[in-house]
Amino acid sequence: MIRRILLTVLMVAVVTGGLVFAGGQAEESAAPASEADSSQETAAALERTPDDPRLYTPGKLTVATGDPVYPPWMLNNDPAGGEGFENGIIYALAEEMGFDYDDVVWVTQTFDQGIAPGPKPYDFAIQQYSVTEPRKEFVDFSTVYYQPDKAVIALAGSGLSNAQSFDDLREARWGATIGTTDLDYLENTIGIDDVAVYDDQIGTFQALLAQQIDGTVQAVPTALYATAVQVPEAEIAAILPSDPSDLGHGLVFSKGSPMVPWVNDSLQTIIDRGVIEELNQQYLVGGADIPEITE
Repeated sequence: MIRRILLTVLMVAVVTGGLVFAGGQAEESAAPASEADSSQETAAALERTPDDPRLYTPGKLTVATGDPVYPPWMLNNDPAGGEGFENGIIYALAEEMGFDYDDVVWVTQTFDQGIAPGPKPYDFAIQQYSVTEPRKEFVDFSTVYYQPDKAVIALAGSGLSNAQSFDDLREARWGATIGTTDLDYLENTIGIDDVAVYDDQIGTFQALLAQQIDGTVQAVPTALYATAVQVPEAEIAAILPSDPSDLGHGLVFSKGSPMVPWVNDSLQTIIDRGVIEELNQQYLVGGADIPEITE
């Protein structure tokens, strides 16, 4: 089966009384009830505004991503430039939430830091994070904003170009980067028993170029960039179904973040307006006829 790819290379404040110890006895010092009530009312009135006290820095929307960042997700290695699929989403989302362009603050982190347990020094992160049930144990996710298919990356003219089924794919030698949904996909969806595992994407591509493996898999937009820029000796040999254990890409929050409902409502609004589909058409583009393997 041949499919035409059309893709482009985006404090509620808590008032507590302190404890003052005198003569072995603890006395609670608290603000008068009227002051506490007033403070709580003020905080509540600011919710879902740029001055929301629940923001990491009230007045700013603080967003984490990787360093470097890559097309088509973000162009020119510049999240603040606003050009790209994922930073385009962030600036549309920020506007919907009431923030000015300059109120978006970008911070950097590694991919693994974003899905590690514990508090985060930002409001949320974006970096093609796949929503999975195991990850939900440690972090919270937004509504899914994009569901990519998988692409087979192989050297041009390799035997994988003629693969027509999962059975054919199982005959090849595969590699993937540790900790990724790509590795899970090869093992659990295609059924590869002996995937070679590498520390990073560069190591996986080096193994491919050295012909130590026959292929790897990645999300289609990432594969388009990889075969155009990172490993031009390779090609997308086939398109595979979406990962059934990968619910799609979502924003990542600290577990229990009170920001999730507000962000989700705003994100759904820009999805419903067609903003993300427009960004999809603008930044996630190809134009080649590529075989599709469905089972």
